[in-house]
Amino acid sequence: MNIDGVAAIVTGGASGLGGATARLLASLGAKVTIFDLNAEVGQRTAAEIGGLFLPVDVADEGGVSEALAAAAAAHGVARILVNCAGVAPAVRIVGKDGKPHSLDAYRRAIEVNLVGTFNMLAQFAACLIAAGTAGEEAGVIVNTASVAAYDGQIGQAAYASSKGGVVGLTLCAARDLAQHRIRVMTIAPGIFLTPMMASFPAEVQESLGRQVPHPSRLGD
Repeated sequence: MNIDGVAAIVTGGASGLGGATARLLASLGAKVTIFDLNAEVGQRTAAEIGGLFLPVDVADEGGVSEALAAAAAAHGVARILVNCAGVAPAVRIVGKDGKPHSLDAYRRAIEVNLVGTFNMLAQFAACLIAAGTAGEEAGVIVNTASVAAYDGQIGQAAYASSKGGVVGLTLCAARDLAQHRIRVMTIAPGIFLTPMMASFPAEVQESLGRQVPHPSRLGD
């Protein structure tokens, strides 16, 4: 897919994997819109890459609809969507204090990581189909799962559940949207030292890094 001049949306694009993705797409000529809740960092990243920032909660149906319309008004209907927005609570099912995992925290991970991914995917695809894009390929959707979907670690019950859901969604979405010439795929990155990971205690970061076979460290 030649992305030079093509409109793209990156959720969670203010920083971390999403920020790196936004920068790469922009460097290849794409017109990038960042959807994120971190306005300060998101606006800075967008300015650096000559893109657009919009404050968006990916799990908010109305908010996503409005943001897609705003992005299209600025850059044209997007043909590339990369879903990177996510949260990663580090909570054991039963804590050292004997208390069970907060159901609100569990729901929040599912809401952002899985429901948010589906919300973005469905609304993006609907906009693309309505636009009637010509050519062999109308667009592409890249979701972000995680190695945790297959190899979840201690304290990742909510996160691994949500990312497993993204994996399960992928093939269904690809089959549903193939008739509209929209490709759907999911990547499952290993453990990266993103700003979200950096918020974990140092001992948690070190423990996760040691569990990577080779090299035994967090990804950059």
